[in-house]
Amino acid sequence: MRPRHDDPDIPDSVTPQMLDKVARAELKTLSKENAEWVARHLVMAGNLIDTDPTAAHQHALSAGRRAGRVAVVRETLAITAYETGDYALALRELRTFRRISGSDAQVPLMVDSERGVGRPERGLELGRSVDRAALEPAVRVALAIAMSGARLDLGSPELALAELSIPELDPDRAFDWSASLFFAYAEVLGELGRTEEAAQWSRRAVIAAEAVAEASGAFELETVEIFEVDHPADDPHAGAGAGAGAGAESDDDADTAVEVVAADVEPDSPAGNADSAGASVAAQDGASDSADEPDGGEPDGGEPDGGAENGGAGGAAPGLAVDTPSVGTAAPSPTDVVRDDPDVRDERSARDGDADRDGGE
Repeated sequence: MRPRHDDPDIPDSVTPQMLDKVARAELKTLSKENAEWVARHLVMAGNLIDTDPTAAHQHALSAGRRAGRVAVVRETLAITAYETGDYALALRELRTFRRISGSDAQVPLMVDSERGVGRPERGLELGRSVDRAALEPAVRVALAIAMSGARLDLGSPELALAELSIPELDPDRAFDWSASLFFAYAEVLGELGRTEEAAQWSRRAVIAAEAVAEASGAFELETVEIFEVDHPADDPHAGAGAGAGAGAESDDDADTAVEVVAADVEPDSPAGNADSAGASVAAQDGASDSADEPDGGEPDGGEPDGGAENGGAGGAAPGLAVDTPSVGTAAPSPTDVVRDDPDVRDERSARDGDADRDGGE
């Protein structure tokens, strides 16, 4: 007999249309009324995952009872279980999601969940079984971070660093996932006692995060207003300490304002460097090909009962968001962010100097 589960309340303001359209498409196998209830529970799970993971998990459980054979539902249930620390349940649900959808998008979370239940070796084995070249860049980065964490769990920091040495570890460009990768790399360098390099990569991570946030519109540059000020013609020094008057801004002044903003940016800030926004992670993968049963029954034995005792995952977690349940990636455009970083500039100058000397010889 299944344990009792009371559906949590959903505000009237939450509608099925608030769910991502890709996820809504997966619910078409359900009856209209059931699909609407499931969609609203998924919306609530996404809204609460960052502030109240336990409440988000309750909504995911309710969705699972109504639509246990829909991939996005099992995926959401897995992610909320992971966020509440129930790694055994997360593993079970992730395996079901992978079987239903045929997607490897959540393998990084599976690896990290294996770490959570104290089996880093099995996590490494799982990660090695996947063709990384076939993964989207965001998933490939998340897998590298999870694999690195498993290596740290086993006391192998050198191998952990090697796991993170992937083409995406590019200090000159920033994507949505760059900051997490840079921070993970810095953490492993710290474990190896390479403190100066660790500090450098931590700084690059901060720069990357700020640049991506800025380029995506998360915050804006400070606006500098320029006013025309009338000064007495017979006193060339009269305006030295005067306040600005209200005048019309000329086209030349507007150009100057942009130059002032760019000139005042500190070298550590990406504000003057960002060329374009990093790509957002979108929900792409996972479609159910079978009809749902009203009670959410499924081949793994129905609604999970909470799993076994778990340890903490530790280390760097993939950090996959529940409101984008399937991790696919649109073709990303990078934000060039570290070109003016003094450390990187010094490295490049040294390399260029070596190249000139080699050419002279």
